[in-house]
Amino acid sequence: MSERTGASATLRYARISPSKVKIVLDLIRNKPVSEALGILYNTPRAASELLIKLLNSAIANAENNFGLSSDNLIVSEAYANPGPTLKRIQPRAKGRAFRILKRTSHITVAVNEK
Repeated sequence: MSERTGASATLRYARISPSKVKIVLDLIRNKPVSEALGILYNTPRAASELLIKLLNSAIANAENNFGLSSDNLIVSEAYANPGPTLKRIQPRAKGRAFRILKRTSHITVAVNEK
């Protein structure tokens, strides 16, 4: 991981697969926070709702903990790593079992001044 100078927020054990989150994270990376929030509000994906809360938390951390102005912030880092996978069983034909993998994510969003 790289050295962070700005503020960040992390959501751990989110019940959504990292691949679905990464699609939305690619849309907001290296954008001003106002533009990133606008993109998230208008993106019809399940990850958008989680990322709106996460980005607002990172902005609040930057303002309260580092004294940064929200007008000058950009999304400097945004990534999703896989968390633990919940393994479930679904019955199939002839007494067999089918493994269902319910994936989780650890999502991190960092903001920094321009």
